[in-house]
Amino acid sequence: METFDNQLAAQLLVQHQLASKEQILALWPQLTPEKHIAALLLENGLLAQTTCDQLVAHVNRTSPAAIKPPAPPPPGKSVGIEVGKDDSGNLTIEKGLREMLRQARILGVTDIHLSAGTAIHCRMGGRLAPSGAEKCSREGMIRIMEEALGSDLPRFEKQGDWESVLDWGELGRFRITALRQRVGYDLTIRLIPQGIRDFEESQLPESCRELCHWAQGLVLVTGPAGCGKTSTLATLVNLVNQKRRDHIITLEDPIEILYRPEGCQITQRQIGRHTQSREAALRAALREDPDIIVISELRDLDTIQLAVSAAETGHLVFGTMNTINATRTIYRLIDSFPPEEQGIIRSMVSESLRGVISQQLLPRKDKQGVIPAYEVLIVNSAVANMIRKDEAHQLGTAMITGKGSGMVVLDDSLRKLVETGLIEPEEAWSRATNPKDFERYMVRK
Repeated sequence: METFDNQLAAQLLVQHQLASKEQILALWPQLTPEKHIAALLLENGLLAQTTCDQLVAHVNRTSPAAIKPPAPPPPGKSVGIEVGKDDSGNLTIEKGLREMLRQARILGVTDIHLSAGTAIHCRMGGRLAPSGAEKCSREGMIRIMEEALGSDLPRFEKQGDWESVLDWGELGRFRITALRQRVGYDLTIRLIPQGIRDFEESQLPESCRELCHWAQGLVLVTGPAGCGKTSTLATLVNLVNQKRRDHIITLEDPIEILYRPEGCQITQRQIGRHTQSREAALRAALREDPDIIVISELRDLDTIQLAVSAAETGHLVFGTMNTINATRTIYRLIDSFPPEEQGIIRSMVSESLRGVISQQLLPRKDKQGVIPAYEVLIVNSAVANMIRKDEAHQLGTAMITGKGSGMVVLDDSLRKLVETGLIEPEEAWSRATNPKDFERYMVRK
């Protein structure tokens, strides 16, 4: 029997009201490799044979990324996640964390926030809402921290903050960020997608596909924190993995998405676990016969310098930066260096940079999750000349005139989303480079 995605099936069942969350959770412990959730519902008379067959066929041909998450709750409303409680009213280790993550997958939650003395909060469709009135006690948080961090707990206690990835098999992978605060422990859990989106599913502009064809150079994915840069980077890397025959080395902190080698050999290294630092890992990677180097985040001078050098010495380098648009990305690259070196760096960046993909996630008008808006800078001779001459402030004009070569202006992406009814005009207005261009949509509303 081929592997069946029970998480996707459960999400579809709840989304289309074919079964309740309570029915699914009651049968979940009975799952086996030979018996999936649809078969269990059928056995218990909770699903018709025809519906069961259609669901199985649909799940077997659909990737998880193609399914829209359920609508987020209205402001102030509970998302309905329940957690196990013992006689004293505290969270239990056995039912608390695991059951919470299982239900979060079904509901389409992207982040869970646990903090001593407050209710559990979950993010759905870009909106944060309480999961219920039950508050996490200090003792309950300690038990959950022990389960989440395991052998890393002593190091967390010493440092006061910690970041790692929790892998719970069929439940999936979860990025754990823990810290100590005034009232006790605080734990944030990011639910890592259980699959890599195909290029078409990502809704990336077609010109981004061409950035994966270069033999050498630097390609950056940028945007604010939590905007899906890691997922977009994974889509690009997986496209390379499918189409080329190269050696890919990734340097991540921590490793979130697991790649399955297809056409390429893939080496994934985690900073702090497999190597001491980004700088050490990047220097070592240059001696490991790489064709493509993937850096999870360019956040300091040493990493940026090594990434630019690697791109100049014949490697294709992918990375992410926390900048909100292409122009600020260029300034961030250059300004990271001392003033006396910036002239040389401008020349290096102008020759090695291939493109910048900037993205933002916006709440959908139909409340069915979020949708991306993109800005794409393709470095041609005119753009390279602007970077070299320290005229990055003119890049907005270059992107407008370069639309024919695949460049995308953020405002055009936002305008398309408004005109197709996918987002509210107010969302576009609040994020646009030129907000006045969107006032006419708001007046019309």
